[in-house]
Amino acid sequence: MSKLQLIATAPMGLEAIVARELNELGYETTTENGRVLFSGDIVDICRCNLWLRTSDRVLIKMGQFPAKTFDELFEGVKALPWQDWIPEHGEFPVEGRSHKSQLSSVPAAQGIVKKAVVEKLKHYYRTDWFPENGPRYVIEVTLLNDIALITLDTTGPALHKRGYRKLVTEAPIKETMAAALLKLSRWNGSRPLYDPCCGSGTFLIEAAMMAWNIAPGLRRSFPSEHWPAIPPEAWQTAREEAFDAVRDDSPLQLTGSDIDPKAIEVAQAAAKSAGLAGEITFSVLAAAKARPEGEYGCMITNPPYGERLSDDKEVEKLTRQFGQMMLHLPTWSFFAISPSKQFEHHFGRKADKRRKLYNGRIECQYYQYLGPLPPRAPK
Repeated sequence: MSKLQLIATAPMGLEAIVARELNELGYETTTENGRVLFSGDIVDICRCNLWLRTSDRVLIKMGQFPAKTFDELFEGVKALPWQDWIPEHGEFPVEGRSHKSQLSSVPAAQGIVKKAVVEKLKHYYRTDWFPENGPRYVIEVTLLNDIALITLDTTGPALHKRGYRKLVTEAPIKETMAAALLKLSRWNGSRPLYDPCCGSGTFLIEAAMMAWNIAPGLRRSFPSEHWPAIPPEAWQTAREEAFDAVRDDSPLQLTGSDIDPKAIEVAQAAAKSAGLAGEITFSVLAAAKARPEGEYGCMITNPPYGERLSDDKEVEKLTRQFGQMMLHLPTWSFFAISPSKQFEHHFGRKADKRRKLYNGRIECQYYQYLGPLPPRAPK
């Protein structure tokens, strides 16, 4: 099979982070809104599903073409090589979205795509009926400015579902977002990391996995593992490569606290499930009483805020406490994601950097207060 056109989807504002990840994995990329395009082969589908920390899904780009009418959509989809991927008994639901396109009815577009795929497979398999009781192949049609993008999802449940979390608290941050915020900070495994509102421990668990080079997808499965077009040897090769890459011999300084005892229980259970229980220290503690230890550390947090868990007065008070705390930590850096427009005012100074991001559907700013970097070790 020739090189495949692949897409790593990206949350709004994080396309550059996903592209950087792919570059580090050895791929050349092209960035568009909400997606990063690259080429690869069968093994690369497996590798990227296992390794990408900040992307949501890995898609196969089946085709892209103008589609102002349902006839154009039908013929364009029918021309694609579905028989290369979908077996006779495969299940192939169709999902869709449309924006600024004449084909504005998503259900109608989904129906046309389904019909076109069926017609192509009927001709190839010489049958009029498909049981759809085999492996799952989710097809997506995205209509934007009268251009149809047709993709095949290799991931299944989004990549933030790492497989280590059995329980969740009321308002967790997605693992993919937490990993992205860590990558945007200047933290690395040799520096202390502290989360004073750690909730279910997402920042700290993701940090440990990054520091030890643990592929985030190692503990989960993917629907494409059952596709006949992807031989089991490809997945085996990718998983062996990931296991061999783990570096779990470096000491970590990861600490988290939260005022909610139930949240700490969830965090400890998740860390244990991830095999990291002995590497992260959790405690029940109010943020105002937090006393991070060490030098040149990073404090990173997703504090409770008005739309989420608390009221505005409590948010203001907590933000002031963070500002006061940082006055006593001159070598530390501080990072927080918050929708508050007054965060800098209550913190006590302007952030060195800000970045607009979305935590779920809530528009936020990523406030970055940069302390000094650790001194370089003498050669």
